[in-house]
Amino acid sequence: MNTYKNFSQLLLKKHVEHLNSFPSKKAVHHFIDELLALLFPHFSEQAQYLSVDEIKGKMSVLRRELTHILHSLEGRMHNSAGGVTEIFFEQLPHVYELLWSDAQAIYEGDPAAETLDEVISAYPGFYAIYAYRIAHIFYEAGVPVFPRLITEYAHYKSGVDIHPGARIGHSFFIDHATGIVIGETTEIGNNVKIYQGVTIGALSVSKALAQKKRHPTIEDNVIIYSSATILGGETVIGHDSIIGGNVWLTKSVPPFSIVYNTSEIRVRSKLEKEQALMFHI
Repeated sequence: MNTYKNFSQLLLKKHVEHLNSFPSKKAVHHFIDELLALLFPHFSEQAQYLSVDEIKGKMSVLRRELTHILHSLEGRMHNSAGGVTEIFFEQLPHVYELLWSDAQAIYEGDPAAETLDEVISAYPGFYAIYAYRIAHIFYEAGVPVFPRLITEYAHYKSGVDIHPGARIGHSFFIDHATGIVIGETTEIGNNVKIYQGVTIGALSVSKALAQKKRHPTIEDNVIIYSSATILGGETVIGHDSIIGGNVWLTKSVPPFSIVYNTSEIRVRSKLEKEQALMFHI
């Protein structure tokens, strides 16, 4: 009985400590979804906005929601919740332009995409980029936890894990989405294309390296095909390079490089296989 009571007291202590010190995940997810529906009518359940005043009204609601979410983190931020909210909405028009450039890059890069509307509505890669670009503003503003809650929500929905600290240029193309991982100190230039299963990660997971550049730099106009792995903070993929599928790369390559996996595939008959097994036995 005492064990149960002590356990309950421990849980109560944790709940009290957590109260008003951590953003509500439900509130974060609601904010991200509502903002997406405001920016792109593709995600609205109906035509909600038929005048500028209605748009401004919704913007005001989102400002209040965001400020309320950020209040729980004020003790760990250099700026006030209201100040961060202002920073975010000042940058939102620029991010909106970036997102259209991303959608255009996906449309132009994928022969299967029939319209821009299809890309925005249905492509998980576009959703992951949206969440990343929103989260990156808060990361740059020094907001803890909140940016990661945004990108992990996108990770859950799209299969793409982009750390909010990564720096990614305009016209970013993600095809087929699932399994892509992009680390915190990654730098990606403009017009870069990445296919499913690509990892841009660190060579070591040592905590001592937390403040150092641990992830690669990908310069402009690079294409990285499926399941390639590129590791290390000093690794630079020169501009206009192509990294083939299943390549494992830990060293830099100069601009205009083409890197392929040279693994050998052998085909033999079933009879030949059985004879080989008999020989080994």
